[in-house]
Amino acid sequence: MPSVDEQFAILTAGTVDCIAAAELRSKLESGRPLRVKLGIDPTASDVHLGFAVVLRKLRQFQDLGHVAVLVIGDFTARVGDPSFRSATRPPLTAGQVEEHALTYVDQVQRILDFAPERIEVVRNADWLAQMDMADVLKLTARTTVARIMERDDFEKRFRGGDPIALSELLYPLLQGTDSVQVRADVELGGTDQLFNNLMGRQLQTAAGLDPQVVLTTPLLEGLDGVAKMSKSLGNYVGITEPGSEQFGKLMSIPDGLMPKYFELATGWLPGQVSATIEALLSGDLPPVEAKRLLARTVVDLYHGDGAGQNAQDEFDRVFKDRGTPSEIPICEVSETLFPVRLARLLSECSLVESNREGKRKIEQGGVRIDGTKVADADIEVTAKDMDGKTLQVGKRAWARIVVTS
Repeated sequence: MPSVDEQFAILTAGTVDCIAAAELRSKLESGRPLRVKLGIDPTASDVHLGFAVVLRKLRQFQDLGHVAVLVIGDFTARVGDPSFRSATRPPLTAGQVEEHALTYVDQVQRILDFAPERIEVVRNADWLAQMDMADVLKLTARTTVARIMERDDFEKRFRGGDPIALSELLYPLLQGTDSVQVRADVELGGTDQLFNNLMGRQLQTAAGLDPQVVLTTPLLEGLDGVAKMSKSLGNYVGITEPGSEQFGKLMSIPDGLMPKYFELATGWLPGQVSATIEALLSGDLPPVEAKRLLARTVVDLYHGDGAGQNAQDEFDRVFKDRGTPSEIPICEVSETLFPVRLARLLSECSLVESNREGKRKIEQGGVRIDGTKVADADIEVTAKDMDGKTLQVGKRAWARIVVTS
């Protein structure tokens, strides 16, 4: 077992906030396995590289002998975390939350150690859904409106006249209650979770418990290089996406983001990260080669050694040599749909998000049928026209049409 100093150095490396460092040292000095909480609100279906940053920090705790406490927010997901939101999010149904929860648990097993002695997986509906009005009133008495309104996102929305649901004001208290219930020694989260995690410290103290240490990790910008990685913004790389898709997406990131991606997305130790960044900044490692190295590394991380090279070979064949992918997804379409506007067919095959986007892609010259560019945004196609044909949108979205009776 590494010394306390070694553990402290590993666990705080790459973090932004540590509240408080002396408390973390004290907890490590106790010699007992710490209970390290991470809450996941299953509000989408994919775990992406941005969320993997904090998952890898949790894995570091596990590798040092501590216990991961994974809190699936099947109750809080129905409320909606207001962190960094400019508007109230539409609520999810219990069915949607459950569907996402199952996929999340499956995906995080690619990163976390699921040995029984290294992880506990709990759902916060087990205690939050059981609260009655007396419990809620007791909980709300633990803080003040002024304290809740200290949140930067609430203050901005309030000053801007944007609505804030009362349920959103309760969210930090609900997340803090999770920390009380699982008796967390440490809570992890991105920097956007700092307020929520500090509320956990406040509620634990009020309950007579030792307050949890709060460790935050940086937020990873998405492929656009501006907003944080998010599926809703379409700027994400999912950890379970095919290697070829991951590789192609990572080749599109802005050059200026590469140092941060090497640090947060590769799983490398600090020495290898710093050496690679130094080579990149000095010019010894050309940007295009650095990006290919980054993409290969990430694909290997989630799909196994050698998968990155295979994805690179596929990328070169399709994008440099202008070939077609070796594997093209099949899109089965009922013949009753035809005749149909091509823009709608693109949407039916999930090549675009909507009919409107399909039309825009055609107008921009980004749609091809068997390699031939389509010029008419309003074109209608028949079943005979499309059966067995290959649709292409942009450089990475492909589908082979199979018409069914």
